[in-house]
Amino acid sequence: MLESAIPIIAIIGLLSLLCQWLAWWVKLPAILFLLLTGIAVGPWLGWVNPDDLLGELFFPVVSLSVAIILFEGSLTLKFEEIRGLATVVRRLVSIGMLVTWGVMSYACYTLLDFSLPMSLLFGALVVVTGPTVIIPMLRSVRPNSRIASILRWEGIVIDPIGALLAVLVYESIISLAEGSSLSHTLVVFVKTLVIGGSLGCLAGYVLGLLLRHGWLPVYLHNLGTISLVLGTFALSNLLQHESGLLAVTLMGIWLANMRDVNVEDILSFKENLSILLISALFILLAARIELNELIMLGWPALILLAVIQFVARPLAVMVSTLGSDLSWRERSLVAWIGPRGIVAAAISAFFAIRLQDSGIAGAQMLVPLTFIIIIGTVVLQSATARILARMLNVAEPSPRGFLIIGANIVARKLANILTELNYRVLLTDTSWDNIRTARMEGLNTFYGNPVSEYADTHLDLVGIGRLMAVSPQRELNALSSMRYRLEFGQKHLFTLPVLSDTPASEKHLIASRHKGRTLFSEDLTYGKFASLLNKGAKISSTSLTDSFGYDELLVANPKLYCLFAIDKAERLHVVTEENPVTPQAGWTVVTLNFADIAQNSEQ
Repeated sequence: MLESAIPIIAIIGLLSLLCQWLAWWVKLPAILFLLLTGIAVGPWLGWVNPDDLLGELFFPVVSLSVAIILFEGSLTLKFEEIRGLATVVRRLVSIGMLVTWGVMSYACYTLLDFSLPMSLLFGALVVVTGPTVIIPMLRSVRPNSRIASILRWEGIVIDPIGALLAVLVYESIISLAEGSSLSHTLVVFVKTLVIGGSLGCLAGYVLGLLLRHGWLPVYLHNLGTISLVLGTFALSNLLQHESGLLAVTLMGIWLANMRDVNVEDILSFKENLSILLISALFILLAARIELNELIMLGWPALILLAVIQFVARPLAVMVSTLGSDLSWRERSLVAWIGPRGIVAAAISAFFAIRLQDSGIAGAQMLVPLTFIIIIGTVVLQSATARILARMLNVAEPSPRGFLIIGANIVARKLANILTELNYRVLLTDTSWDNIRTARMEGLNTFYGNPVSEYADTHLDLVGIGRLMAVSPQRELNALSSMRYRLEFGQKHLFTLPVLSDTPASEKHLIASRHKGRTLFSEDLTYGKFASLLNKGAKISSTSLTDSFGYDELLVANPKLYCLFAIDKAERLHVVTEENPVTPQAGWTVVTLNFADIAQNSEQ
């Protein structure tokens, strides 16, 4: 049995990779392809049977995976960010969530043969959206910045809050199923809150101390975090049945809000573990669905999908945006976009297994019904949201902004001049000193690796369509160009040469297809650019006329490099080695001038 499972596990790994790559290629949430693949290899073709494959280990694997998902989601919930959010976002994750819960619970109870407790649980499961499905959709739809900000932060904040609501409803159902009185149910509820809450907060505090004081070496941060999360989950469940999910959720919230604790490195464990674990988990969960169960749901399930799309979501948005300055067009797009994703899929499977073991009627239908909602909202909204945004005139125009790799002195000077020209600029760097300096200059920044999984989820590229790699690390420049080639297109990738690039032999050079076009000039390397700026070189703009054209500018000041040129239609041209620009009368040119430096050196 074990030998026969090896090729199946290997195939699941390969299918997970294929689904993730396909999602990256077409810019759709990976969960869609994972679920469809699971249905294909499971109930349709019969290649994978998760219960036979993992046997008694299936439930522990699902349980521990859900714990990791909830911890990662709660790790992004910071109280200071909630306080700083717009009123609309705060209402969406509170009043709006309750409206969605009520509408979907009532619809489920009315349309399907679900009991009231099971209907309330289903309603709680589908209140969450999540950044894993929202962010890819925003990059494709490209709504204006206000809509993008609302949807992005709603997805991040509502993940742990919605999961906590589902956990509490689930605990109430289990207590009632065991024949407990109302008072006993309240006692169990309180014990769950006290034990799960206490252990979660304690574990978060202990892990925060280990990280703050350096008592845990850096190379053990990921392993230590995962071990403590799983240990807290298991211990909490041991002390109070099914309190572990609450414990790991509060553990992440506590850790995220501790002072002087950097959780950026901890979030990277999601890159190493969750892509493989969660991708395989979704394929297995979908493979466990019975096709006849999907067919049995029939028209009521499709009506339920229509309710969440056309009733629950619009009503929640309407209540949440009362009194706001959002236009009706902006409210309409926010009301249309609300795909369900990772947390709903994982927790529904987890709860269904436990509820079936407890003999709860209708538990076996919880997973297929949730998956119909997930697939339906992702497919429908991915296919229509961009069209609707254009019809409502709330989509960003063709992205003209710049993602700049690096926040060093060269990147900051370029960002400042582009900002003055009314172009959106976002600088990204792994150096906190560079990021801090850029923020002090009033520039938009992203602290982190631009090619990380964390950046895929949290990097806001709305309005950005070009990349300038000006980091002194040529490998990072190349990786960034490769990562964003499909995002922006090859002709919109630009790389500033690094000093070490020029004398290198052919076997050490990075292939040109992996780099952007050479910024400005081959001899203007990063080192030379930074040195000129440090010595006092200035970046300035000059308007060209019929009497004073570009040739006259070069004669008057031969010590300059042309960086950008803006034509009469106000289109910005980036000067490159491969495609030099010839500015005409009526254009504006942005140049790096270092004549004063040359004169001073001669004196």
